[in-house]
Amino acid sequence: MTYARPVPSTTEFDTVMLLARVIVGVTIFLHGYNKAFRGGRIAGTANWFEGLGMRPNGRIHAYAAATTELGAGVLLCLGLLTPLAAAGVIGICVVAARTDHRSGFFMFKNGWEYVFILGTFAAVIGALGPGAWSLDAVTGLDEILNVGWRGLLIAVVPGLVTGVGTLLLFWRPPESSGD
Repeated sequence: MTYARPVPSTTEFDTVMLLARVIVGVTIFLHGYNKAFRGGRIAGTANWFEGLGMRPNGRIHAYAAATTELGAGVLLCLGLLTPLAAAGVIGICVVAARTDHRSGFFMFKNGWEYVFILGTFAAVIGALGPGAWSLDAVTGLDEILNVGWRGLLIAVVPGLVTGVGTLLLFWRPPESSGD
């Protein structure tokens, strides 16, 4: 007896992709909102970034991170320029994993587990595309941007390049970090 795995219907796939986009989109948007408008706002975020070793000016990085998170979050929720929005999430996660979440893998020890999952989730969304319930589908951009390997590459390559590039150009770990 052979087992045939059921193939999800288009509606099931579109529902799952809408949920995935909204979960990641809202999560990353709220991170950006928190940096820009809550707690210490941009000034507090800038001080925190400077404490992590982001140079030459934490304020520049605070605005860049908040803007990227807010923009990528909105774009993912709308399903617009989906793999590029995923690249923004991946870039943010790469920087966060190295600068702030450096204490091993597990999040409860301030490890990189959370940003790894969020970045991977973004890469998967980039690869699979936003589904039919998206502005990419409505405008026809999904046929250009969101085609399997192409969508994955559009998400992962710029995400890794901007994340690693940001670290190489602007991160100078504090002396007390042990690195």
